[in-house]
Amino acid sequence: MEPRNNTRIAEFLLLGFSEEPELQPLIFELFLSMYLITVFGNLLIILATISDSHLHTPMYFFLSNLSFVDIGFTSTTIPKMLVNIQMQNRAITYAGCITQMYFFILFVELDNFLLTVMAYDRFVAICHPLQYTVIMSPWLCVLLVMVSWILSTLHSLLHSLLVLRLSFCAHVELHHFFCEINEVIHLACSDTFLNDVAIYVAAVLLAVGPLSGIFYSYSKIVSSICAISSAQGKYKAFSTCASHLSVVFLLYGTSLAVYLGSDVIQNSRSTATASVMYTVVTPMLNPFIYSLRNKDIKRALRRLLGRDPTKGSVALLLKNCPCYQDSKDRRQKC
Repeated sequence: MEPRNNTRIAEFLLLGFSEEPELQPLIFELFLSMYLITVFGNLLIILATISDSHLHTPMYFFLSNLSFVDIGFTSTTIPKMLVNIQMQNRAITYAGCITQMYFFILFVELDNFLLTVMAYDRFVAICHPLQYTVIMSPWLCVLLVMVSWILSTLHSLLHSLLVLRLSFCAHVELHHFFCEINEVIHLACSDTFLNDVAIYVAAVLLAVGPLSGIFYSYSKIVSSICAISSAQGKYKAFSTCASHLSVVFLLYGTSLAVYLGSDVIQNSRSTATASVMYTVVTPMLNPFIYSLRNKDIKRALRRLLGRDPTKGSVALLLKNCPCYQDSKDRRQKC
C-alpha cells in the first residue's frame, strides 16, 4: 500500500479492554488497586534493601534495581489508561504513543537483563561460594547494571526511530490499553519490512540469548545442588534461588503465552487482556514472591515499619536477667 501524506497524525485511539460504559468504573478501580500495590510493594523492597546494612549484597542490589524497573514498567502504561478512563477520552498523542512505546521496551528489556544477571549471581553463589565475594565485586555489579541499561536504551531507541519513519492512516485505532509496538506497526500504511526484521532479530539476540543464559546457570545450579550430601544443605541452596526462579517462570511464561497465543487467537482485544499478566500482574507479585520466602527481607521490612521483634526479645531478656533485677549489684555477670 502506498504511503499517504499523513505521517504526522495527531493521535492514536486506545480502545482498551471494553467499550461498555458500565464496566469502566470496575476496570478503573481494579487497575488502580493493582498499580498502587505494585508501586508501594516494590518501593518497600527498595527502602528495605537501602536501610538494612545486612542486605547490602549483590543479590539484593540487583533485586532493588528490579523493583525500580517494575515500578517504571507499570508506570509507563497504567497511569495513562486510568486517566483516559476517568476523562472518558481514549486518545493518546502521536508523541505520547512513541514515548510510551520507548519506555515500555526499555523496561521490558531491563527486566530481561536483570533476571539474567540475578541468575548469574545465584550461579556464582552456589557453584563457586568460596570465590563469590571476589567475583561479584561492587564494581562488577555496577558494571552489569550499567551494561543492562545501555543495551536496553539502544534497543528501545532503535525501535522508536524505526516507527518514526512509518506513515499512518488518518483513522488509527489500537485494540490495546497501551501503545504496543506490534499493534502500532500493523496499522502503518507504509512498508514495515525493516521494523519486522528488527523485532525478530532483537527477539533472538535480546530475548533468547538471556533466556539461554538463565537456563545454563540453573542447569549448573541444579547439578551443584544434587551433589550436596545433606538434605538441609540442598534445601538451603535451593531456597536462595527459588524466588528468582518463580519470577523467571512467571514473566517468560506469561509473555510467551500471550505472543504465541495471539497468532492462534487472532483477536487483539483478547491479546490485550492476556498481556495484563506480564505487564501488571507480574510486577505486582514480585514483591510478595521475594518477601514471603525470604527471612532477610521480612526482617528488614519489620525494621523499616518499626515492628522489629528482636527489640522486644532483647528487652524481655534484660528484664528477666537477674543482674538487671538486682539493683544493688548491677556489675554482677549474668
